[in-house]
Amino acid sequence: MPDFITERESSWDYLRRTELPVFLYGMGDGADKILKVFDMYSIPLAGVFASDEFVRGHSFKGHLVHSLSQVESVLGEFVIVLAFGAGYKELYDRIMGIASRHTLLAPDVPVAGEGLFTYEYCMEHAGEIERVYDLLADGTSKKVYADIINGRISGKISYLDRCTTEKEEAYGNILRLDGDEEYLDLGAYNGDTVREFAKVTGGKYKRIFALEPDGRNFRKLSDCAASMEKVHVFNAAAWDRDGEIEFQSRSGRSGSVTRGGKTCPSLRGDSVTDSATCIKMDVEGAERQAIEGCAGNIRRGCKLSVALYPRTEDIFALPLRVHELNPSLKLYIRHHMYIPAWETVLYAVP
Repeated sequence: MPDFITERESSWDYLRRTELPVFLYGMGDGADKILKVFDMYSIPLAGVFASDEFVRGHSFKGHLVHSLSQVESVLGEFVIVLAFGAGYKELYDRIMGIASRHTLLAPDVPVAGEGLFTYEYCMEHAGEIERVYDLLADGTSKKVYADIINGRISGKISYLDRCTTEKEEAYGNILRLDGDEEYLDLGAYNGDTVREFAKVTGGKYKRIFALEPDGRNFRKLSDCAASMEKVHVFNAAAWDRDGEIEFQSRSGRSGSVTRGGKTCPSLRGDSVTDSATCIKMDVEGAERQAIEGCAGNIRRGCKLSVALYPRTEDIFALPLRVHELNPSLKLYIRHHMYIPAWETVLYAVP
């Protein structure tokens, strides 16, 4: 096992052995996934609580939903399992404040695919993990990589907090975007990253191409593009072939390619443009296929920003695949503010 992996007990094993009552913080899809793992590990659930603004007589999986203050008024020590994502400052700070008073874990469950990121899983893939670590281009990337892996094993959010950096640092020090970029945005959502790119470049760029498969999000993306120049949008999923795939639309960002979904067009990034200078991929578990669909641009040496969180294996499999396609690209990893590790990003530059 690589020396930088210091955590030896997964969050699930800790939750199984602790004698403290375990409470779930949050409801919804994330909580459903966590409770399935609780069943696998025979982890008893003491109860559920939510933020005060959501406590209105709700119940979840047979448990009356309490507020944190109600739980604290009855119990001294207990363990909190975070069951949702925190990606904005007010909520992030609230969670960090709770973690300063109680044991709070954010267990790693994949957004897409199967498998759990446990210590045993890391042992099975130790060679691949160590190879990525050795390929990373700077000391910050190596520290972030180590913290993310230890955090995903243990569920301890202190690892995420200490390795969090601002996106501006990556834009300025790694991608170094200028006014002559041709930007390909795969998973463009409602246009937020298109606007972000335009802001970073001061509104000076060659062209922007943006793909978004979700119909509701695409309408918002289209409205965004209508207010900008040289922005071309496609209601399609990024994939490794041109054609059609099944796509399951959900609220917000979390749509995914899955069997049983509605049919939607799919496009290779290389079919959209063969002259991209910067490609962003955040496609909820289809990053591997998106990389294959952009293989020509990657071999040519374009800059990349690739989400490393959706699938359990992404943290090592995606950097290694990018390196295979173009060994001359320098690889960096950064984690931007989010609990759990859903804003861990691979940056690759010539």
